[in-house]
Amino acid sequence: MQTNDTITTQLNHRTVRQFTDQPLDKETLTTLYEVARRTATSQYLQQFSLIHVTDLAKKRRFASICRQPAIAENGDLFIFVADLRRNQQIRRQNGADDGRLHTMDLYLQGMADATLALQNMYVAAESLGLGGVILGSIRNDLKAVTELLDLPAMVIPVLGLRLGVAEDHEQKPRLPQKLLVMENTYNDVLDKQAYQEFDRTLATYYAERNANARQENFTSLIEGENSTLNEKVTKRDDVLEVTHAQGLLWK
Repeated sequence: MQTNDTITTQLNHRTVRQFTDQPLDKETLTTLYEVARRTATSQYLQQFSLIHVTDLAKKRRFASICRQPAIAENGDLFIFVADLRRNQQIRRQNGADDGRLHTMDLYLQGMADATLALQNMYVAAESLGLGGVILGSIRNDLKAVTELLDLPAMVIPVLGLRLGVAEDHEQKPRLPQKLLVMENTYNDVLDKQAYQEFDRTLATYYAERNANARQENFTSLIEGENSTLNEKVTKRDDVLEVTHAQGLLWK
């Protein structure tokens, strides 16, 4: 396998939730923002924005929403949003209607722009020796996040990102390539042996890791009693209602 500094950084990726109390300095922030700004964007519409949350009260609220107390303790917090408002304002101030801005196509473009920008910024942060964690858990209560950040119509939260000087460095296993990479057509055959092998690998990781050791494997995460995929109603199911309320996905 070929490698270079970029690939080494990517292969060494790990989720970090505990940071020192050292905040990111202005030069680092400027660098990360510039990387996010240079991310590929669909149709050159650049339909994302990011919000650096520095207010402690807001960080405590995010800690509650995400059920991760450490958010209020250390690390810098960023929320990436799909932002179609900017282009709506440009059109309206020039007398044009909203055009296609309320369609699923444009909504998905905004979601993609925000997600790609976050990942780009995350990789750049890791290349600088920082650690981070992506917060899909902001979707535990999307309405509360929207209100907390005073998001106007046509703007919706996508993902959060915490960055900082890392304290923990364990790397979690991932599914093997043979279960993820296909050629020409989709492989719809379930490779039971490959999943069994990965179950053993993940079970060993969970049993031996430094924090929150437990008995679990990948299969049990997907179909076990406590699987997040099991049928239940949560605030995450409000996503369509909140999206519509923000003026998005109307057609």
